[in-house]
Amino acid sequence: MLTDLLQTSYFAIFLIVALGFMLGRIKVMGLSLDVSAVIFIALAFGHWGVSIPKELGTFGLVLFIFTIGIQAGPGFFHSFRSKGKTLILITLLIVASACLTGVGMKYLFDIDTPSIVGLIAGALTSTPGLAVAIDSTQSPLASIAYGIAYPFGVIGVILFVKLLPKLMGVDLNEEAHRLEKERRSQFPELSTCLFRVTNPAVFGRTLSQLNIRAMTGAVISRLKQGEEILIPKAHTVLQEGDCIQAVGSENSLNSLALMLGEREEGELPLSHTQTIESLLLTKKDMINKQLGELNLQKNFGCTVTRVRRSGIDLSPSPELALKFGDKLMVVGEKEGIQAVARLLGNDVKRLSDTDFFPIAMGIVLGVLFGKLHISFGGGMTFSPGLTGGVLMMALFLSAIGKTGPIMWSMSGPANQLLRQLGLLLFLAEVGTSAGKTLVATFQESGFLLFGVGALVTLVPMLLAAIVGRWVFKVSLLDLLGTITGGMTSTPGLAAADSMTDSNIPGVAYATVYPIAMVFLILFIQLIALVIV
Repeated sequence: MLTDLLQTSYFAIFLIVALGFMLGRIKVMGLSLDVSAVIFIALAFGHWGVSIPKELGTFGLVLFIFTIGIQAGPGFFHSFRSKGKTLILITLLIVASACLTGVGMKYLFDIDTPSIVGLIAGALTSTPGLAVAIDSTQSPLASIAYGIAYPFGVIGVILFVKLLPKLMGVDLNEEAHRLEKERRSQFPELSTCLFRVTNPAVFGRTLSQLNIRAMTGAVISRLKQGEEILIPKAHTVLQEGDCIQAVGSENSLNSLALMLGEREEGELPLSHTQTIESLLLTKKDMINKQLGELNLQKNFGCTVTRVRRSGIDLSPSPELALKFGDKLMVVGEKEGIQAVARLLGNDVKRLSDTDFFPIAMGIVLGVLFGKLHISFGGGMTFSPGLTGGVLMMALFLSAIGKTGPIMWSMSGPANQLLRQLGLLLFLAEVGTSAGKTLVATFQESGFLLFGVGALVTLVPMLLAAIVGRWVFKVSLLDLLGTITGGMTSTPGLAAADSMTDSNIPGVAYATVYPIAMVFLILFIQLIALVIV
């Protein structure tokens, strides 16, 4: 009976996934394989004759790659525009040196191309890299080599990250304290302060005449004239002795103090007709609109004091382009706040809703883009292929965010669920396909492939540590995040995080991970296309 059930693909898939998760949760010296254990269970099942239809694997591959691209898109393009050029160069060094090491070992030991690209993907623990290797070579040897190189790819990065601070003699806590000050200066913390109007130069002048937002960067949330609490309007006239409550960075508030007068402790209360609320931007029509275009103060008598995005408080400048899920802190009369809430959407449920039309249409566009053939002359052509086309289209769509009424985004939980589903289907099919020839291949060249995979793991990290620390003078915390991101190693990042309370390694990892993932995919495609 069990034999018959194992020949039923849906039973075999879920059994492989269940056993894979059981294996993945086993920890040895604090380390575990996590979801990647599924491929090892699938390899064993494949060796015993179990097979999964290739169409299911391809479906999982497309779903996995698309959700990766949708998640990575904004970070990928932002990395090129940000000040992280040095980290990106180190990342390219990691990926390029890994690929060159693999190609060098291919010629030295006469290893076939599918195995080399599989080794490179496994040494850098990159499942998208494996997907491209299989798609580009159409050979089960790529997944077998991946399975051989993967274990040291996980363990090697973790050990390297643990040892690097000791080898370089760096105290991570001291390094974190220094870098945290620099990071805060890029996103100054917003605070609230009270001011007493004592500067005669502003007596009798309106807020529009003073142009406080442009002059200081601070935002006035409310003011008190006599015993009356007012929401600021452009025509509000300042008088001697008025109390003003404002929000801004420390520099902005200091500039406002020079303009208005004395800085005081405390906070102005709200009258019974006024309120302050945190409103979510969930209406499609508002996405990418600049805050100044909404003119909330004139239209609704409300003021935005801060905008929270991805855990960071942003100063609400008129030029700030709003994004889906932004949380706006708005102060004003209750009726005005209600109107602003309707304007922005303020629908928590929308954040968790998943519209499948953008997912389906995005994948369709990606598949079509992957079919394009680009000619470079001399008879050489390049095609993005299935994985490359879907990934590049997802990156592009995610970066633009919105086309008319279509939003090219997914909620975090939805993305994670579809990504995990796609990955599990893909690993189950790939593993069972590769398992048929696993034992014979390992007996013939398994130890050689393991050694080559270990070399491909270690060489890029050593080069990155030397060049990053002594050539580019990168801080060790940034370097740890860059190495783990360049190696696409989430377990490595977890090891780095456990060594410090700072989130700097995580920021560096998020900056370079999309770069590493995309260029590894492109390099693997190039190796499979050019090197025979």
